[in-house]
Amino acid sequence: MRAYSISAFFPVYNDAGTVEIMATKMDEILKKHSEDYEIIIVDDCSPDESGKIADEMAKKNKKIRVIHHRQNMGYGGALKSGFYSSKKELVFYTDGDAQYDVYELPKLLEHINNYDVVNGYKINRADKAYRKIMGKIYNFAMHILFNLKVRDVDCDFRLMHRRILDNIKLESNSGLICTEMMKKIQDAGYTIKNVPVRHYPRIYGNSQFFKPGRIFAVLTGLINQWYELVLLKKLKKMLKW
Repeated sequence: MRAYSISAFFPVYNDAGTVEIMATKMDEILKKHSEDYEIIIVDDCSPDESGKIADEMAKKNKKIRVIHHRQNMGYGGALKSGFYSSKKELVFYTDGDAQYDVYELPKLLEHINNYDVVNGYKINRADKAYRKIMGKIYNFAMHILFNLKVRDVDCDFRLMHRRILDNIKLESNSGLICTEMMKKIQDAGYTIKNVPVRHYPRIYGNSQFFKPGRIFAVLTGLINQWYELVLLKKLKKMLKW
C-alpha cells in the first residue's frame, strides 16, 4: 500500500472521556500508512475538559493540532472547521465519541485510489432500539427526498480527496451537513464507494440529538435543505426549458 498524505480530524463536544483514546488510536493507525499526516481536533467550545485534554496531547505530539471555537458552532460548524483547515491530499473524519473504530481506516484506504469518496456504513448500529428505528427512518427519508445513493448518510466515517472540498461549498452548521455534503458531492458527479464498518456503544457521555428542540430544528432544516438542493434546482431546469 502506498504512503498516503492524510488529514484526519474529529470534533469534540462533551467528549472528555474519549479525546485521548481517539487521538492515540488515530496516531497509531496513521503511522502505519503515512509519513505525511496530521491530526486535527476541533473543540466546538466544549463546556467540559475536552479542549484542555486536546491541548495537552498537542503539546506531546507535533502531528496533533487543535482548533478552538470561541462559541459553539454546531456539528456542521465543527466539521467545516476540520474540512477547510485540512492541508493534506486526503481527508478522513469521524466522530469524537469513539463509536467508530479508527483502526478500520485501512478498509477505506483500500478503495480511495479508485473512488473520490469512501463512505462507511454501519454493519449493526450499537444504540438503543428507538435510535435504530429513527436511524432507519431517517436514512430512508434521505434516499427518497434527496435521491441519495449513499447507503448510510448518517455514518460519520468518511474518507475523501481534499480537492473535492475546493469544488463544493458547505453551509449547514447542524448535523444536516452530512446530507448537504453527500448530495452536493453526488450531484457534482464524484464517485462514491460504500464500505461496511463496525459501530460500538457509547462509552462516555450522552447523545445531544434526541431533544424536542433539536428534533424540531432538524425537521425545519430538512425542509429548507430539500427546497434549496432539490426543488429549486428542478424549478431552474424548468425555467430553462
